[in-house]
Amino acid sequence: MTTTTYRTCPRSGLQFESQAEKLMIVNAVTAVVALLVGGILAVGVVLTRWPTIHWLAADTFYMVLTAHGIDMLIFWIIFFEVAVLYFCSSTLLRCRIATPRIAWLAFVLMLVGAVMNNIAVFQGSSSVMMTSYVPMMAAPTFYLGLILFAVGALVACFIFFGTLVIAKREKTYQGSVPLVTFGAITAAIIAVFTITSGAIILIPTFLMSVGVIQHVDALVYRTIWWAFGHSSQQINVAAHISIWYAVAAIAFGAKPMSERVSRGAFLLYILFLQLASAHHLLADPGVSTAWKVVNTSYFMYFAVLASMIHGLTIPGAIEVAQRAKGYNNGLFEWLRKAPWGNPVFSGMFISLIGFGFLGGISGVMMGTEQLNMIIHNTIYVPGHFHATVVIGTTLSFMALTYFLIPVLFRREMINPGLAKFQPYMFGLSMYFFCLVMMGAGTLGVSRRHWDMAFSGAAMAYEWPGAAYLMMGLVGVAGIAAIAGGAIYIYITVGSLLWGKKLDTGAVSAKFTPIPPTAPTIVAQSYGSAGFAAPGTFVMAMVFLVSFVLYYFINWKYLSQVWGLS
Repeated sequence: MTTTTYRTCPRSGLQFESQAEKLMIVNAVTAVVALLVGGILAVGVVLTRWPTIHWLAADTFYMVLTAHGIDMLIFWIIFFEVAVLYFCSSTLLRCRIATPRIAWLAFVLMLVGAVMNNIAVFQGSSSVMMTSYVPMMAAPTFYLGLILFAVGALVACFIFFGTLVIAKREKTYQGSVPLVTFGAITAAIIAVFTITSGAIILIPTFLMSVGVIQHVDALVYRTIWWAFGHSSQQINVAAHISIWYAVAAIAFGAKPMSERVSRGAFLLYILFLQLASAHHLLADPGVSTAWKVVNTSYFMYFAVLASMIHGLTIPGAIEVAQRAKGYNNGLFEWLRKAPWGNPVFSGMFISLIGFGFLGGISGVMMGTEQLNMIIHNTIYVPGHFHATVVIGTTLSFMALTYFLIPVLFRREMINPGLAKFQPYMFGLSMYFFCLVMMGAGTLGVSRRHWDMAFSGAAMAYEWPGAAYLMMGLVGVAGIAAIAGGAIYIYITVGSLLWGKKLDTGAVSAKFTPIPPTAPTIVAQSYGSAGFAAPGTFVMAMVFLVSFVLYYFINWKYLSQVWGLS
């Protein structure tokens, strides 16, 4: 057994194994650096798509857009998720991390891959966007960088599984793993599927780029690439929902309304969530109608059901915990009395509402084959995925960071007043950013084109004034959101550099097993406590009505396109 030590945090009671703690810190810090790079690039993207400014030249714009997408969607998020996996295994189960030397090798592979990919993009010969469809080829180092990063991330996932085995074998806990760790297991299983899909398609593409093979089938590439490209978002969904459960427990001491139901919802993710990637192929003539219908009209709804369960049980658990403290007046006193000045909670709750109402509803609409036709490849699509990836995942990670600064990094947070403000500025700006982007997409504004005005084209399209107005508002909201992200980086980096050092807590050569706790009645049964969260029930009804209305409006749009009204 490797010699190590365990530090007990005096503020949270969490126990950090020394090797795992270092790995969490280095992965989280690298993630923030990737976020910084992606955020700077976002300025160029936003100011170019803002028609009045239209800042960058075409070549520079596509290069910047490629780097922005990869740094934000892959490097920022997966580095942070690896830190979360180590936290959910080693820290929450109070055990040593499996094979720490290999974990460091995994980190080095990921770092080298990320740097290599960025260099390839900034050299200007790999402006192929996130999807990098063949035969639009990039430099070999573009693909090699992604492959090295993927191998490192895959190794990190297996280290996570190995740590679970160690915890079970050394009996650091009893019974089932905590729900948050169970959610992390879901994320890791989806990650293995996703990263393997990426390797299956990126390796032959890399070989094609160096001339070893001459042909990669474009349809096969598109189909398998989306098993990687969109499923990476499913890792994020499982990860950030695990964080929502963790924040509910941290901020309120909330327990799941029914652990069995919540765990069942995570299992539905494993079985069906990856199928959501099919919606990217709904306009692809190479895929059969039967395949599209089965994947997007039947299987995908099991994943939607799982998300709706989490969307009900997490605020429901918070409401139950708040009512137990005496906040019982009316339907929403529990919510009004919530700690809205605590960025850990406010960030999580703004993320939950935005992910459900903006990302969730628009995602299901896009996953309907007929409706997909009216928005496919319009700027509606990035409006949707900014609601899921940025409001859902990034804001959740930001909220968790505010908890980790004193607990993991052992620093006092600088400028707490600004930290209280940051989730509102970033989250609400992103709400507006996504809404106006979806509005412009509904009018048909293209998703990727550098110049929506098609200046100089022989047959330029005349957009309605509302389209230009909405793209201008996209620019304003985007700059506000970037400022909110900059505040997060200032607080995070500033706290690590200048924040007052805090007490590290007691250090021991042995771990302290998690004491057995009697399961609650709620945890043992399916809703045995009854639905003791009427306020959450009302919110769920508002969500369902919004869902139905939005569906109806889009079918109305579709009927007008087809001339059937």
